Amino acid sequence: MKWTTINIQSNTRIQFIDITLRISEIIRESGVKSGTCVIFSQHTTAGLTINENVDPDVTRDILVSLSRLIPPTGDYRHAEGNSDAHLKASLMGFSLTVPIIDGRLSLGTWQGLYFCEFDGPRNRHVLTGISGD
Repeated sequence: MKWTTINIQSNTRIQFIDITLRISEIIRESGVKSGTCVIFSQHTTAGLTINENVDPDVTRDILVSLSRLIPPTGDYRHAEGNSDAHLKASLMGFSLTVPIIDGRLSLGTWQGLYFCEFDGPRNRHVLTGISGD
């Protein structure tokens, strides 16, 4: 498996950043026509998800709902003040696996890949692994 690191700069404390085009470009450059793409976040306060990437209200609704479920302040003991970010990232997850078919991500019509920032703004790193023929 060939691994590539992409840098992601978030601008706000909580933010969904569409990384679909960046991952698609890595696949195109790899030349793999049939295989698997693995995307991994190396951070405990940021996650990854697949969701709709056409209507920005979808990501806004997810962020608002997560903030209601896990507010920034609460009965947390972690001294850094970012316990909510750890919890939200754990709910999203830290890795994605997507099939590559005909040299492209095999996503549904409305799907996109998102980096989920919960403790920004920060400079982040995501590993992308491509394997196949």
